[in-house]
Amino acid sequence: MSLAEALLDLQELTRQLRRECPWDREQTAVTIVPHTLEEAYEVADAALADHAEALHGELGDLLFQVYFLSLLLEERGQGDLESVAREVHAKLVRRHPHVFGDAEARTPGRVRERWEALKTEQEGREGIFHDVPEALPALLQSRKVQRRAAVVGYDWPDLAGPLAKVREELSELEEASARAGEPAPETEPDRDVFHELGDVLFTVVNVARRLNVDPELALRATTRRFTARVETAADLAESEGVDWRSLDLAAQDAYYERAKQTLR
Repeated sequence: MSLAEALLDLQELTRQLRRECPWDREQTAVTIVPHTLEEAYEVADAALADHAEALHGELGDLLFQVYFLSLLLEERGQGDLESVAREVHAKLVRRHPHVFGDAEARTPGRVRERWEALKTEQEGREGIFHDVPEALPALLQSRKVQRRAAVVGYDWPDLAGPLAKVREELSELEEASARAGEPAPETEPDRDVFHELGDVLFTVVNVARRLNVDPELALRATTRRFTARVETAADLAESEGVDWRSLDLAAQDAYYERAKQTLR
């Protein structure tokens, strides 16, 4: 089967599901988008885990989301899958004049600078922080905002700047939390602590950006490692007839360190 045949088959399947499946018939863009976001995260997880088989499947799920949302556009007479494909094709050509034109951009950094400039020059976008989606996860939204600021020159000259700022913000957080004390569970945080912690996170994202690290993926990877280590620590304890939950922190941490060695 050719690529064209496979894509047309998926398009026809999407149409059939929309006609004949009670669940698919009831969906709107509002109800589908949460599933689209979920599929995008699953693609990210598979890619981060370097799991080719899972990535293959998750990309298919995400592709179906594109087909379905395009069909909803078609039903409203506002576009279709073909117009979506042609629009993104034209946009990519337009934003890569160093590939399809005479412009020069010899480094990835220069490509990004030209990309942002072209959005303003050719697409009429206004303002430094144009079109930053409010629905983005906070870490990615922060990174996108910082990238936009960097394009107009508002950025540290090197990594030393944001690293020093992290230390400064941590110190301010320590001072604020010392004044406020530790809150009772399930109560509102102190206002100063709330803002200082936000400053720490924002500055850490800045460090991640300078290191070419996606903060969302990095945090997900760390969370995944932590989960695996805790579960392995509990399993190690259980294999020795010990209830890990009943141990004090020092004993739990000893099993945690053993789990780290086991998983390496």
